[in-house]
Amino acid sequence: MYKKSKLNTWLWKWHFIAGLISLPFVLLLSLTGIIYLFKSDYETPRQKHIKEVTVTGTPISLQEQWDIANKNAIKKPNSLVLKTSPDQATEFVSGRFSNKSSIFINPYTGEVSGEIIGKNTTMYSIRKLHGELLMGGFGTKIIELIASWMVVLIATGLYIWWPKRGWKLKGYFIPRNNIDKRTFYRDLHAVSGFWISILLLMILAGGFPWTDVFGQNFKTIQKVTNTGYPSTWQGHQLKSTISEKAFTLDQMVVTAKALELPGVVSLGFPKGPSGVFSVSNFNPSDLTSQQSIYFDQYSGEPILKHTWKDVGILMRGRMWFMAFHQGEFGGWNWWLILITAILLTIMSISALASYILRKRKGSWGVPKVPASFKVGYGVILLIGILSFIFPLFGASILIILTIEYLRKYRFSKIS
Repeated sequence: MYKKSKLNTWLWKWHFIAGLISLPFVLLLSLTGIIYLFKSDYETPRQKHIKEVTVTGTPISLQEQWDIANKNAIKKPNSLVLKTSPDQATEFVSGRFSNKSSIFINPYTGEVSGEIIGKNTTMYSIRKLHGELLMGGFGTKIIELIASWMVVLIATGLYIWWPKRGWKLKGYFIPRNNIDKRTFYRDLHAVSGFWISILLLMILAGGFPWTDVFGQNFKTIQKVTNTGYPSTWQGHQLKSTISEKAFTLDQMVVTAKALELPGVVSLGFPKGPSGVFSVSNFNPSDLTSQQSIYFDQYSGEPILKHTWKDVGILMRGRMWFMAFHQGEFGGWNWWLILITAILLTIMSISALASYILRKRKGSWGVPKVPASFKVGYGVILLIGILSFIFPLFGASILIILTIEYLRKYRFSKIS
């Protein structure tokens, strides 16, 4: 690839400015991401006294446990998580996503062993700090803007990194440590950025669906192109044929277990006399194994079955990248995300160190672009495409252009 020196300087200028502004947020994202990867390690020992019970005798019926849960839960449960061992407390779940809470019943004594409210956990706060800076919708948009600029930082960084003349091992693939500190930190930033560039783009792809503007636009495209979940996936339109006697919760659990679904299996409760039971499994390590099956609450007969094949291609891609983002495909994925987050932290700190060593007193150290340089149509087209894909990035470009115009206008007036 032939590199134009003036374009390289112009890209370096904006890479420098965007990097300097984004740096604190990128550090926050990488550090909170690292912490959240240890969610299970942190919560498991702290919740053990709630989730685990002593096996003593014969358990009471699930129907009775459901009644106890209904009387004691903050909000009436809408589903049950199927147990995988006798020493587990029975988990009844209320709400979904950020409003999710779980009450645990000791199946042998009928006592409430505890209740876990998602919003009250430490890891929930870490996740909210990671995704919205604890600032709600406004914070989410800031994170989306930073993530959009991170895509630009990766692209411009790779162009700046690309050698002008020939390839060398040192300086491009491993840092040089025999020149000076500033060169070492500069190389550490550039080299680590090169090695994790593709992984960072994949991680960002998994984070964008949670954003406000891009995420909503993506959902709209899924709906228009019919590439999301099928309209019957949640079973809202399904109804049971009302009869005299309904299936008990115990009978439905037997039916659900007979399906032998992998992962965490949930049994959704009917909503009203004509509602249906639902059985679904959450198995991010193998998305293709996920199913959603609905049963008549009176006969126990299956009404509708959905498998992963029924899910549209955009939703499949979205769920894959989101699972990858959270390291849910197993040990290899978890370690890959952890190493990438650590290298992102090192890359950010080394960029700051290089800048401090390079910066002259009384100057910001912004690279100077020759006055004769004109942005080519290809670059303008790329900026336009990125602005279309990432609207908040596009909005920030308009603000930058406006400020630049006003600055030049003011300078021309003074002169």
